[in-house]
Amino acid sequence: MTTTPLSARPFGRALCAMITPFTEAGALDLDGAQRLADLLVSEGCDGLVLSGTTGESPTTIDAEKAALVRAVREAVGERASIVAGVGTSDTRHTVELALAAEKAGADGLLVVTPYYSRPPQDAVEAHFREIADASGLPLMLYDIPGRTGTRIEPETMIRLAEHPRIVAVKDCAHDFLGTQKVLARTELAYYAGCDEHNLALYAVGGAGYVSTVANAVPRRLRSVLDAFDAGDTARAARLQQQATPLIDLMMSAGLPGTVTAKGLLGALGLPAGPVRAPLRPAGRETVDGLLAAYEQLVTE
Repeated sequence: MTTTPLSARPFGRALCAMITPFTEAGALDLDGAQRLADLLVSEGCDGLVLSGTTGESPTTIDAEKAALVRAVREAVGERASIVAGVGTSDTRHTVELALAAEKAGADGLLVVTPYYSRPPQDAVEAHFREIADASGLPLMLYDIPGRTGTRIEPETMIRLAEHPRIVAVKDCAHDFLGTQKVLARTELAYYAGCDEHNLALYAVGGAGYVSTVANAVPRRLRSVLDAFDAGDTARAARLQQQATPLIDLMMSAGLPGTVTAKGLLGALGLPAGPVRAPLRPAGRETVDGLLAAYEQLVTE
């Protein structure tokens, strides 16, 4: 039982919102990024989303973003899709980043709603259309009003779906009814952007997920979708529920997912490094709790 046709999964099903590894001195760690990307793909990720929220896009410069795409492309080849985060609060700058990501080898673009300025819906729509017109790559719209201050309203999303290069949504709007309205009226591929919604969105026709927690347990999260596609919905629900303690600690414990993901990966000896200011690293107690939840999950 497959809920969504393969043709409607433009970037795969199981996508990881990959951290951006840094050296201890705070520089971009391209070797670490390549090693982590290769591991994530080998462990079941169909795609990698680079320079998103989890990838610390607000504190990486344009040249670092392009270099990261090139390095990860070299590491994973054609084994996985690469979606590059290019969203900013400035339409012109976003277009520049989109063109650079395309040149660097990305397969798609993650474009967040312009933040801080809080544009009205007609301006939001015009922003996304201008970016879609500027590049030859397909777009995944990133709807996360809790961070941007501006929602992509369902009617706006329905109009944007008419654009041939606007093909997907990373859904962090926490409006399940609104999401289903858009699903019913468009062919947009909806990816859960909040790990607690991975199975729920998939069950009503979503394409998959873009997951921060997948940095640590990619195969475990993919198993939820695999079980559902095999028709074993009870097992899928059980696997999703088993992942809840780790999801809760990583995403809902008062710290950004970037901080918790890097804390856990570092404790596991995987490429991560520090976070960049103004973020601060997870404390020892937090890391110990993450490790305990991780160990419990991988042994179940």
